[in-house]
Amino acid sequence: MRNDLIKDAVALLSPGRSGGEPSRRTALKLTLGVGYAAAAGPVMAQTAIRTPAEGLRTGTASVSVDGFEVPLYFAAPSSGSSLPVVLVVHEIFGVHEHIADVCRRLARAGYLAVAPELFARHGDPSRYTDMGRLMGEVVSKAGDAQVLADLDGVSRWAAAHGGDAARVGITGFCWGGRITWLYAAHAPVRAGVAWYGRLVGAAGPLTPQHPVDRAAALRAPVLGLYGGADSGIPLDTVDRMKAALAAGSPAARAAQFVVYPDTPHAFHADYRPSYRQAAAEDGWKRCLEWLRIHLA
Repeated sequence: MRNDLIKDAVALLSPGRSGGEPSRRTALKLTLGVGYAAAAGPVMAQTAIRTPAEGLRTGTASVSVDGFEVPLYFAAPSSGSSLPVVLVVHEIFGVHEHIADVCRRLARAGYLAVAPELFARHGDPSRYTDMGRLMGEVVSKAGDAQVLADLDGVSRWAAAHGGDAARVGITGFCWGGRITWLYAAHAPVRAGVAWYGRLVGAAGPLTPQHPVDRAAALRAPVLGLYGGADSGIPLDTVDRMKAALAAGSPAARAAQFVVYPDTPHAFHADYRPSYRQAAAEDGWKRCLEWLRIHLA
């Protein structure tokens, strides 16, 4: 099945095929949740978790946001309505197999989990082998305003497809962890779980504010899961975020951090060498409990 999807996508992208941008978006939709992004580096097949789809409703769809069809992957229990919803925000590598598996794990816990491809307007991250080009040509072009609007659209899609609009949470990894903090200050979600998302940064046209700038305005409590040996997120930035949260809204003051000592960035990414099983498993238990408490 996976090989067939990839062949279909390649055919749509082949030179001489008519259709332009719609064909590219169709190809991207076909390959959501299939394989791993080449730029992520070597895949650790022996540790990669694979959650079966049997007994679940899974698939791809799209939602129109500002005239653009945003592709998404979803997973949910096979039956039930008015399900609590979790928006799943990908890493810089897009909605590949690991992110789809996270959706299936959440579905087995009783959630409608939806992972939109938030880079779809700018390119297909799975086709990049060079991290620098991926960042420069795709990731850097996905501005915060676009991303937050896309997530608003996905939230509406979930409410129209079996989800409970009054019980929406969000979780995200790395790039998606930063977005999780921002979305918790933007939308009426009930909870967020941010996995090692950057908290500070320089302001720019597409990224005018960062989580530390929005911390006091949180509309939902966020659980932050971070590595104590993360070279890209110094612990003093976690301390700055804690101080900003303490001076903020009730939701901001309810936010919590867990920092795992001697643990690197991307410790939950079970398909990469950065994976740390003990921290990943503990973090996942905490994630599920946080969502259960706030989305019950």
